[in-house]
Amino acid sequence: MRGKIIKIWYDKEEDYLEVLFERRKGYFRETENDAVMEKVDEEGNVIGFSILEVSALKKPLSIEFKSRVAAVQQNTKADVG
Repeated sequence: MRGKIIKIWYDKEEDYLEVLFERRKGYFRETENDAVMEKVDEEGNVIGFSILEVSALKKPLSIEFKSRVAAVQQNTKADVG
């Protein structure tokens, strides 16, 4: 069985980290943290993220990403019951 490939890329000169869970078409959008952008596909599923100025972080960074599709599916199930 073949495992899932996660791409991790760091550019030292730009101090930029990018992590991609899926290699699909998508776009980056802002998050609550100014340094973090999430990459989503056309349906709103999180397929990666990026962090700017990684070396400037003074404490551990913790952030959660929520998929819009998952939230819609959960609401639909609740409405049916």
